[in-house]
Amino acid sequence: MNEAVVLTMRSEPSSVELGKMVRSAEAQIPFNAQRPTVNSQLSTPRVALLTGGGDKPYALGMAAALTSEGISIDFVGSDDLSVPELLTNRRVNFLNLRGNQNPNAKPTRKMSRVLMYYWRLVGYSARAKPKIFHILWNNKFQFFDRTLLMLYYKLLGKRVVFTAHNVNAGKRDHNDSWLNRLSLKVQYSSSDHIFVHTDGMKRELIADFRIPEENVSVIPFGINNTVPNTSLSIAEAKQRLGVSSSDKTMLFFGNIAPYKGLEYLIAAFTELLKKDRSYRLLIVGNPKGPASYWNEIGRTIVNSDIADRVIEKIEYVPDEATELYFKAADALVLPYAHVFQSGVLFLGYNFGLPAIAADVGSLKNEIVEGKTGLVFRSQDPSDLASKIEEYFKSELFSNLENTRSQIKEYANERYSWSRAATITALVYSSL
Repeated sequence: MNEAVVLTMRSEPSSVELGKMVRSAEAQIPFNAQRPTVNSQLSTPRVALLTGGGDKPYALGMAAALTSEGISIDFVGSDDLSVPELLTNRRVNFLNLRGNQNPNAKPTRKMSRVLMYYWRLVGYSARAKPKIFHILWNNKFQFFDRTLLMLYYKLLGKRVVFTAHNVNAGKRDHNDSWLNRLSLKVQYSSSDHIFVHTDGMKRELIADFRIPEENVSVIPFGINNTVPNTSLSIAEAKQRLGVSSSDKTMLFFGNIAPYKGLEYLIAAFTELLKKDRSYRLLIVGNPKGPASYWNEIGRTIVNSDIADRVIEKIEYVPDEATELYFKAADALVLPYAHVFQSGVLFLGYNFGLPAIAADVGSLKNEIVEGKTGLVFRSQDPSDLASKIEEYFKSELFSNLENTRSQIKEYANERYSWSRAATITALVYSSL
């Protein structure tokens, strides 16, 4: 029996003891190990998983991992998350409180939907059987969620676990404020335990918000294995997009926002095309933040004599259409200016796509140089152009089929959901 689990059977540990137990569990679980499970003699807790109605890959991955640990969950979701994997899972009580989230609805309809959701959420919380509420994402009104809703949960006697995918997105996006920091401080201080995905995020949480170290655990950002991966071949994907087999094709994927650094990739791409017109760039994503950001990039593409080598899909891309772009590309480029970790990287790894990533946050630690990709100096278009040239001359590219296979194997071990579930289940049992 796992020693850490034995401790939870003896007595309820203090937060300091819990921190030691979780760190011990993290250290004892190698990347490719068969995960330990919570002993059947323990009273396995029932947990409410509050998803915010979105981030399907993460929500489904976490739900599947937790239920495989024997944990039963109330899954608070939406129409987008109403899928067979959840509806047929006997350990999942699916609660569609969020409903429809059609982004094309009228503003009045959107507002009424959100208010109805909060009404349902407040009602559910009052009568919910689970004593542990695990918040994967906040909802629409961040300030309300971080303050009044958190205090409401605590008044109901709930133990709150929170996953901080970004410690302070306002700081990252350069629109931080005292009110933003205050609301974050309330949420973090009100949480009984907080999960983050990197050691850097843990350090920031402790330093900026004075959260005790023992109240924070680092868990892997689980590999995105919920996006459909059909029999579509790489050649067919390229053909559908009009990409030649001789093109050196790069992919920028995800939300288009200033912190993503797309302008540096455009500058590097422009520099490359002056020497070699065989480069091709796919820009796939939905603009976020100031509209002027993407508008300026669009003008740069038109005015720089590169438009004929760029394929744009400037909109939200559903899961079922995602594989087309990751299979048509020869490399994923992450030109971020500011970030701790990127879910797009793990989506790329799921398809075995090598990444050329900026040296920001923990991205350097997630890239095995020469094996899963290359790293360049952030906000340096010349260095990015140099790394792109290096990549397309390397064995990573020349033996891409084998590279893809090796990356998939590596990622499924290192970013296994079972590792995240083992640590998470330990925290649940202790709470």
